[in-house]
Amino acid sequence: MNKLNIKNFTIEELEEIMVQNGFSRFRGLQIFKWIYKDVASFKYMKNLPLSIIDFLNEKFFLGRTALIEKQQSKDGTIKYLLGLHDQNAVECVLMDYKHGYSVCISSQVGCRMQCSFCASTEGGLIRSLTSGEMVEEVMAAAREKGVVISNIVVMGIGEPFDNYDELIKFLKIINNKEGLNIGMRHITISTSGVVPRIYSFADENLQCTLAISLNSPFDEARSRLMPINKKYNIGELLKACDYYISKTNRRITFEYALISNVNDREDDAKALSKLLKGKLCHINLIPINPVSGKEHIKSDNKRVEAFKKIIEDNGLQVTVRRELGSDIQGACGQLRKSYISAENNLIS
Repeated sequence: MNKLNIKNFTIEELEEIMVQNGFSRFRGLQIFKWIYKDVASFKYMKNLPLSIIDFLNEKFFLGRTALIEKQQSKDGTIKYLLGLHDQNAVECVLMDYKHGYSVCISSQVGCRMQCSFCASTEGGLIRSLTSGEMVEEVMAAAREKGVVISNIVVMGIGEPFDNYDELIKFLKIINNKEGLNIGMRHITISTSGVVPRIYSFADENLQCTLAISLNSPFDEARSRLMPINKKYNIGELLKACDYYISKTNRRITFEYALISNVNDREDDAKALSKLLKGKLCHINLIPINPVSGKEHIKSDNKRVEAFKKIIEDNGLQVTVRRELGSDIQGACGQLRKSYISAENNLIS
């Protein structure tokens, strides 16, 4: 029988497993606490009887990833390539800010969204990550650097809302006060615009930040950049955003990747301002990062500042994202899925 990744389970699920197997319910909470103290083996769960340790060893594994590669940027950003139990691998990125350490994690191995400016979609989708695998990305970055993570962005490889159920479970596990206890307000979820899931996420009424990758105010241009727009156009997307804002009273971040001579013209800035004026939102301008094999070129600084000024002059809040990790292919749009050979020993 295949063993199960114990990081995929909530406290309540672990408690139920204990009861169903003849153990006391409170042992589930004890196990959960030990998992998020990041013990390397079940044998280090010191307040558990040997019978439970044996049971855990028989049925579960701790879901620790193998560090395959680590790259450090000149700005201090670190990119980790992490091996999963099935010989797949994902990347996550650790960033050092004044307010603490933030980790950008992946939600899938590969991606099927086919955005024209993004490396993550090359080769398509292999599979979605489990909640426990996403939790382990956070833990692996903290473990390798020896730091406490204060913020999470689900903005790496994959479309989070294409893995919705596991994403929601991940958020509840990572937020639990008995575990890593990372506040919902310190977590950002980025989506390319999976409209039905924006409605679902609004109804969850979590305190996370929702970021929408917009990238053009015009349907024709956005459809070329982001094929998902052919299924859910800008009008449908903004209707869902309005619902989210009314339901949660939380500000949405609209991400806008600036591409030279594609979406960085004066007309684009004016149309974007008109589109979003009056909405509870913030616009995050992201000069496109270079991706091998992609033809897009980032807007120059003069064009970026002119674009930003038009938006500001229309009374909207806007910032230009600070570029981190681009020299190690760790910046926005640069992460790729990677493969490792079958002989690698990924988990104990």
